[in-house]
Amino acid sequence: MTDSSQTPQQGLVKPVTAVSRAAGILRHLGRNQEPMGVNRIARDLGLIPSTVLHILRTLAHEDLVVFDPNTKRYNLGVGVLGIASNMLSGSGFVQAAQGHLEAIARAFDVTAVAVELDSHDHMVVAALARSRLDLSIHVNIGSHFPALISATGRCIAAQCNWDRAELAARFAKLRWQNPPPFETWLDEIAAARRDGYAMDDGNYIRGIIVLAAPIHQPAFAPSRAVVAVGLGEQLDDSRRGDLARKLRGAADSLTDLS
Repeated sequence: MTDSSQTPQQGLVKPVTAVSRAAGILRHLGRNQEPMGVNRIARDLGLIPSTVLHILRTLAHEDLVVFDPNTKRYNLGVGVLGIASNMLSGSGFVQAAQGHLEAIARAFDVTAVAVELDSHDHMVVAALARSRLDLSIHVNIGSHFPALISATGRCIAAQCNWDRAELAARFAKLRWQNPPPFETWLDEIAAARRDGYAMDDGNYIRGIIVLAAPIHQPAFAPSRAVVAVGLGEQLDDSRRGDLARKLRGAADSLTDLS
């Protein structure tokens, strides 16, 4: 992985403003997971309300958002589900990952997910298999989190050529429940580079252990990883080691899939 999330094609394209704004509105509605009014959306995104209204009306016409005339608020529409379903069903990566995730979830009583880096420095859940246990962290297809947080973040940082100053600046922006010391985080990045996997033991969320193994990708392809999320008290050192090896094996088998 390079330290740019853009492909060569993306770097040559000048974004169309209206399309970028529409995508931003859809993404904002999805992140908030609740209906929102025009003024609130405009304020959050720094846009003119009339511009937001015109975009929302067009998105509603395409069934990508729905409008509630009683509350005067908008929410994501069923058209988004259709697009997402078509993407997932046609993804060789998602289809191949699912079997590995289900096997890992069954064997270790963890929630197993496959994630991919988007162009906004977030890891997005593309596939998952749920734990039988009641975890205090809930993920769904499409859930996203900062690229450098938790175990996946250590893997991403291990693949980049950032110097100490850049890492320090990015680390300062992360929000953890139990943040590790910066020097410890650097050591864990080095270990991820050496071992081919990383572990977050209660830093991101107290009591939750997260292990991740990066999937090797060709240059300019999006970064991907397989991740396991479980209760720390359920995984002793031996099982953590077994789980890490299982994730590493799954990641190796998913290399270069589209």
